[in-house]
Amino acid sequence: MSSDWKEVSLDDIADLNGGYAFKSEEYTEVGHFVLRTVNISDDGRICQDGAAYVSPASAKKYERFQLKNLDTLFVMVGATLGKTGLVKAGDLPALLNQNMWVVRAKTDQVDPLFLHYAFKVISRPMCSLASGSARGFVKRDDFRQMRVLVPEIRVQRRISDLLGALDDRINLLRETNTTLEAIAQALFKSWFVDFDPVHAKMQGHAPEGIDEATAALFPDSFEESELGAVPRGWTVGTLGVIADTVDCLHSKKPELIQSKYPFLQLSNIRDDGLLDTSEVAGISEADYKKWISRIEVGQGDCVITNVGRVGAVSQIPAGYKAAMGRNMTAVRLKKEFPLPTFILELLLSPSMRAEIELKTDVGTILNALNVRSIPGLRFVMASRDLLAKFESVVRPLRASMEANIIEIQTLSNLRDTLLPRLISGQLSLAEIATETI
Repeated sequence: MSSDWKEVSLDDIADLNGGYAFKSEEYTEVGHFVLRTVNISDDGRICQDGAAYVSPASAKKYERFQLKNLDTLFVMVGATLGKTGLVKAGDLPALLNQNMWVVRAKTDQVDPLFLHYAFKVISRPMCSLASGSARGFVKRDDFRQMRVLVPEIRVQRRISDLLGALDDRINLLRETNTTLEAIAQALFKSWFVDFDPVHAKMQGHAPEGIDEATAALFPDSFEESELGAVPRGWTVGTLGVIADTVDCLHSKKPELIQSKYPFLQLSNIRDDGLLDTSEVAGISEADYKKWISRIEVGQGDCVITNVGRVGAVSQIPAGYKAAMGRNMTAVRLKKEFPLPTFILELLLSPSMRAEIELKTDVGTILNALNVRSIPGLRFVMASRDLLAKFESVVRPLRASMEANIIEIQTLSNLRDTLLPRLISGQLSLAEIATETI
């Protein structure tokens, strides 16, 4: 560490202030955004899903709780104690709710983004102590006295620029994946749920956005079925017609260790169809052989959850194999139906979600989807030629998403490796170019 670094208290370089305990009756449908703990995503971004608002008059009344660009947020109590977030200009205007602090840089003392990254590092030990105690919260005064190593402002900005560039790239990849999935689902809905090309042909119009050869694969009329009106010549199929379902092994959970034998758990099953391989548990070789006795999931297989977050689906990417843990079912396409992208988008579609809900057993503790019900999940089955066309159009989107999530995981690992070493001065920026991380 360079001699230019100095140790200061957090209180010397930042102000720590709490939020306001807004009452539910103050919330409005629209208005001024009230940032609550639920609006901080696991990766620290601010999201407005399920947002609460207050009127402009209330916003003026609580003006002192207004957030600013590059404020750091910290959840100081509850199940998400220790979660941090970073406010960006696009998140504003916003008011801070209770159960959080805003850590605001004294800009004459510290770069706000450097402070954000430094705080993420120094807050971890204190949160570990608090979460293991009976009180389950942290005292503001304890944090104010925490020690922070701070280099000169020029070095601070270079460090925050480097870490910020990694986060910006990660966020861009996430946004790209969100867009790609929206495109894939929109096309699936248009072709196989709303039947837009069929409606267009019935009205004597050329279907929008598709070429003549593709348009010719759609009929120009409907007929009745058990699922209502469907394109003429199409049928109501079930998942069991195109895929085999294989239940998980019902055995005691194996010991989780560091190993090369991956063991999938419910936390690895994302909501966008991608598999989260960033923190896959390992098991012994003997346990692995036991847990793949029914199936070793591999490229193109879908894994669907049976309890709790019922019906969440992930697809196994190219080059990956794993043992499947408890409370999940594998869905493997039959050889005569090489449609991995179609089946994934089918399982992710709102129409299939509704079908899954019909088959879900409501329990006193957890809802459950019985594995025996999965083959009977119904959907509208188009012609093989049209399904093959959909596969050819959407597969590249899914391939890009899979490549992006691998890059996200690589960049996240790099950032998490660099972060504590840069913030502590153990690694200089000059060394990054020559050291293999």
